[in-house]
Amino acid sequence: MGNLFTHIKKLFSPIPKVKSLNGMHGLEKADVLFHNLVAEKKVPGFVVTILNKGEIVLQKGYGFSNLEEKLKVDPKQTVFRIASISKCITGLTLGKMVEDGILNLDESFYTYVPYYPKKKYDFTLRQLATHTAGIRSYRGKEFALNQDFSIKDSISVFKDDPLLFEPGKGYLYNSFDFVLLSLAMQEASGVLFQDYVRETILMPLGLKNTVSPKENIVSSSGVENQAQFYTKRALCFTEATQVNNNYKLAAGGYMSTCEDVVKLGQAILEQKLLKKETYDQLLTSQMVKDEPTYYGLGFQVSQDSQGRPFVGHVGSNVGAYTNLFVYPEQEKVIAILINCTDPKIQNELDLAINAIFEEDV
Repeated sequence: MGNLFTHIKKLFSPIPKVKSLNGMHGLEKADVLFHNLVAEKKVPGFVVTILNKGEIVLQKGYGFSNLEEKLKVDPKQTVFRIASISKCITGLTLGKMVEDGILNLDESFYTYVPYYPKKKYDFTLRQLATHTAGIRSYRGKEFALNQDFSIKDSISVFKDDPLLFEPGKGYLYNSFDFVLLSLAMQEASGVLFQDYVRETILMPLGLKNTVSPKENIVSSSGVENQAQFYTKRALCFTEATQVNNNYKLAAGGYMSTCEDVVKLGQAILEQKLLKKETYDQLLTSQMVKDEPTYYGLGFQVSQDSQGRPFVGHVGSNVGAYTNLFVYPEQEKVIAILINCTDPKIQNELDLAINAIFEEDV
């Protein structure tokens, strides 16, 4: 009971008051909207970094990385789960492997993973990367597995299940697609997935604080910078259930700082590392039955609440909710990392993002 009362005390302890938006515009309004999410006890803590034409226009932490210790979040140092933003990293890695001739997007998955149980239909790496392969999504509490699976061992969870539809004839967003994709990438390269990603994507882009769950990031003073992860309850925030996301690193397992995530977004905006034609493939929405899926290869290719085109990803995981929006037309990049299981605040985030664009009016 003591732990619960601690959380209740934190939730109702003095926090900066809700601020009014009267007379405010642009970034100032966005800053207040972000501030109020903590003041209204909607999230324990989060970080935001916004770039405009490559320049930082807002980089700030709100609330706490650890409620018990009253540790404030730091957009440069606090390490969060980035959830499905991980898929963007995987998409870039997939593009690099294609350019290097290691694999072919339109080759059968079985070419690279012949031991996977045969299904009624064949499916390709492209179909896995675009969520059109027919692989099922989570059942029950599979999203919160806490077993130390390798990527190869983890397929035991779903490998014997049938495809839900003929590949290419449907769309179902899920994480198991990317587990299989990372397995094929690992088998094709002969290198552990996380090692290949680190050497070809993370290190070249300078993403030194982007790591797998098994790696610890510590500050120069030797203190671990990982945020505590929470779940919102009716009256308090409780520590999120323990999970092990290492097996689904490609789908939603990476951890990072907001500074690294916005750097990733800027690299995508500038189309670094890969050829233009590769980016064209990654960032083009797939079509299924003549309708867009609003998903490319590891990237959402969609529009925000005001109809502005963006690429990137929204992510949701145990103890994490994230946004990475890259706006090619306006040359803006917005990264938001929250240390709480889906807090149901995307509408509020959208209002703040819209306020950011008022600077251009």
